[in-house]
Amino acid sequence: MPSLLDEFMGSYGSEVSKQLSSNLGIDTNTAAQLIPQVAPLILGGLKRQSEQRGGQPRVDHILNKYGDPNALNNIGGIFSDMMGNKQPDPRLGGLLGDSGVQASDMMANQLNLNSDMAAKIIPMLAPVILGFLTQKRDTGGMGSNGLASFLDQNGDGSILDDVAGMLLQGMAGGGAASGGRRQSGGGLLGSLLGGLFGGKRR
Repeated sequence: MPSLLDEFMGSYGSEVSKQLSSNLGIDTNTAAQLIPQVAPLILGGLKRQSEQRGGQPRVDHILNKYGDPNALNNIGGIFSDMMGNKQPDPRLGGLLGDSGVQASDMMANQLNLNSDMAAKIIPMLAPVILGFLTQKRDTGGMGSNGLASFLDQNGDGSILDDVAGMLLQGMAGGGAASGGRRQSGGGLLGSLLGGLFGGKRR
């Protein structure tokens, strides 16, 4: 079974990268590298919400409220609207918390963007990623339990290792031009992901 990241990148990666590149003023290869860094953080936030605030019904609530599959048909419009937002929220409310701010600061350094511009990256990507998750939940009879199984692809009852594997996959797929700096950035995101999970592995 392809990973969640593989499916997302195969279906929407090209358009998302193109729109990120256009709006942020970075090249498309660099833009493509942002997706596998942000996606695990959002999944990690969903996992924390599930474990601490009500299980799968809590995840369903977040997806129902913020995960509109129609976002996948309006990626350019969503990104354009976010560029005009003077108060973007990289915390995504309580979904990422301070980890979202730290990740935005890291990406600002990584991409040589000002902090205000970098703060828009996670809010730009979140509706598309959450919309994709809702689409996976609602199509093909997957339902909530099916989505949980899809996220937990090795069947051990926890998506922690699956999300960590996605993060490592994204790091491995980074461009060679980043060199050692890519490794450093991945390490920071790895620590942020660990913070989302409260440092606990099951």
